[in-house]
Amino acid sequence: MVPAKNPNILFILMDDLGYTDLSCYGSSFYETPVLDRLACEGMRFTDGYASCPVCSPTRASVMTGKYPATVGITNWIPGEPRGRLLSVPYLHELPHGEVTIAQALKEAGYRTFHVGKWHLGGEGHYPEDFGFDANVAGCEWGNPRKGYFSPWHIPNFEDGVEGEYLTDHLTDRAIELIRGAGPRPWFLHLSHYAVHTPIQAPAELVRKYEDKARRLGLDTRQALVEGEYFPTVHLKNRRVMRRVIQSNPVYAAMVENFDTNIGRVLTAIEELGMTEDTLVVFTSDNGGLSTAEGSPTSNAPLAEGKGWMYDGGVREPLLVRWPRVVRPGSVCETPVTTPDFYPTFLEAAGLPPRPEQHCDGVSLMPLLRGHAGLDRDAIFWHYPHYSNQGGTPGCSVRCGDWKLIEFFEDGHLELYNLRDDISEDHNLAADRPVLVRELHDRLVAWREQVHGLIPEPNPNYAEEMRRDP
Repeated sequence: MVPAKNPNILFILMDDLGYTDLSCYGSSFYETPVLDRLACEGMRFTDGYASCPVCSPTRASVMTGKYPATVGITNWIPGEPRGRLLSVPYLHELPHGEVTIAQALKEAGYRTFHVGKWHLGGEGHYPEDFGFDANVAGCEWGNPRKGYFSPWHIPNFEDGVEGEYLTDHLTDRAIELIRGAGPRPWFLHLSHYAVHTPIQAPAELVRKYEDKARRLGLDTRQALVEGEYFPTVHLKNRRVMRRVIQSNPVYAAMVENFDTNIGRVLTAIEELGMTEDTLVVFTSDNGGLSTAEGSPTSNAPLAEGKGWMYDGGVREPLLVRWPRVVRPGSVCETPVTTPDFYPTFLEAAGLPPRPEQHCDGVSLMPLLRGHAGLDRDAIFWHYPHYSNQGGTPGCSVRCGDWKLIEFFEDGHLELYNLRDDISEDHNLAADRPVLVRELHDRLVAWREQVHGLIPEPNPNYAEEMRRDP
C-alpha cells in the first residue's frame, strides 16, 4: 500500500471521553455509528493511552511530542489542589521554545487549523502563537463556562444564533476551513469541548435516550455508588460518587451529537475527493468523568476515570483511518501514548523526524502499516497532583502486560497484569517482589531523567482538614 504524498491530517481530540464511550469499544447505551464505521474502515487500538489523567498535560503532549513532565505542564491549568501533600509547581502555558507539530507542518507547506478547546495558556499563548494559521474558539478556557448553547461568550470567538449548540457550530467552522484550504495539504486539530462539563445536549436527543433508558430498565437501576471522602482540602466534605453503569441520557445525547458532527466533517472530506489522501485520527485527552461532578459516565470494566492513575483515567479510544496504508478492520494491541502522534504525523507527511523535539514519542507508522510492535517496551505517566475527581498524586509505568503504580502520599506500590486483569482488581505487588523492584527502578530512573517533581508534605494538612469550610 502506497501512502499519499503530503496527506491531509485530521486529528480529532475529544475532551473527557472515556474508553468505553463508543459502541465499538463496548457501550450498549451510547450510539456512535459514525465512529463505529471509522473503526471498520481503519485501525482500532485496544491499548491507546493519554499521557495524563487530566487535560492540559495531554494537550501539551500532542503539540510537543513530549511527556507532560518533560514539557513542564503536569496538571490542568490552573489547578492547585492540595491534601496530605502540596501541589508541585508547573507551567501554566505552553512554552514558546517548543516547536509544535503545527509549526513543523506549517514549515513544510501545510495549512494549519485549530478548532475548539486549547487550554494551554492565555493571550500570547494561543494556537496562532504556535503555528496555526487559523484559531477558532481556542483560548485559556478548559470548558464552555457559559454552557453549550449560544451565547457561549468564548473569548476571541463569535457567538452563534440564540440557542445554537456549540459542537454543531464548531463543526460548521471546521468544514468551512477544509473547503477553503485550497490545493495545499492541511492539518486540522479538531478539539471539541464535548464531552466536558457542563453536561448539556439538544433536547430532542436527550428525550431519545430517556426513552431508551426506560426501555432498557436502566432508569430503575442504581447508577451511582457513594464512596470515600475526597482527599483534597477544598472537597474534604464531599464524597466520591462512582457511576457503575452508563445510563445518563444527557451524556448519551452529547456522545451521539459529536458522533454525528464528526460524520459531517468526514462527509465534507469525501465530497471534496480527499478521503484517500487524508489521515484521520480520533482519540481523547483523558478518561471519562466517572467519580465526580455528576459522574456522567462509567468506564467499566476499567478502574476509576478522569483524574486517577488507574487505566480508567488514561486508556482511551483510538481510531486511525488512512486508505491505502491502514488495513480496514484491523486491531492493534500495542500500547501507544500521546507523544507518539507528533513523530507519526511527520513520517506520514514524508518529513524528517525531529528527535530533539518529540523526544518521548515514537512514530506509529510501523503499526499503521501492519507490522507488529514498536521499538519501545515501556510507557510512563507522572501526575504529582491531586485531581478534582478523587485521584491522588502518583506515577506509573506500563511494560508489556504489566503496570506498576507508585502513590506519593505513602509511597506504596501496586502491580497489575492488564492482560489478565483489565479492571486492576488484583494487586500482585506482594506476589511479584522482584518484578516490582525492576519496574520501580525503571520508573524512578525515568522520573529522574525527565526531572519529575515529587510533592512535599503539607505542614498545615491537619489544621486545614479540621477547619470549617
